[in-house]
Amino acid sequence: MTNNGAPEPAAQPGATAPRSMIARALLRGAGSTIALVAIYYLLPLDRFSTVAAVTMLAIGLVVFIGLVAVQIRSIVASPFPGVRAVEALGTSLPLFLLLYASTYIVMDTISASSFSEPLTRTDALYFTVTVFTTVGFGDITAKTEAARLVVTGQMITDLVVIGIGARVIVAAVRRGQQQRPAGAGAAQPND
Repeated sequence: MTNNGAPEPAAQPGATAPRSMIARALLRGAGSTIALVAIYYLLPLDRFSTVAAVTMLAIGLVVFIGLVAVQIRSIVASPFPGVRAVEALGTSLPLFLLLYASTYIVMDTISASSFSEPLTRTDALYFTVTVFTTVGFGDITAKTEAARLVVTGQMITDLVVIGIGARVIVAAVRRGQQQRPAGAGAAQPND
């Protein structure tokens, strides 16, 4: 979310974002996702304790909330809030999912009986996404009380992220669109 120094064009009511702006936003979102996934696969998650895993998840969720708050402000201030919202989702949603996948890896490393089968990083990510999407194929299940509590916590936060998060982002896009005066001529930077 850097600005290359050139101001973005001011958005007229009903104006469509330039294709180059849309392409840059999609590339930044994809780049953020790729970077987060690479970090997930490179972190030494097999060296954490249970306390460290819970602390990591708690701190990660606080960072996630802070990131979303910053992104909401930048959506409202953006000349093309819809484009900015898509870019924001490309960073925040993968972070959220990878926090839980990391926690599941640590839990499985500490206690192999936490889940119905040993988890690789890909298995943990797959399990996290199936819980998030409420698909729940049943091929990987939480077996211990601690694992079930963390999965239950994910289910609850999933509902919050999907329900409240989507509503807040849509409201931010609408607010950003409404703040553009008719015939706005001043260029505003895109955060």
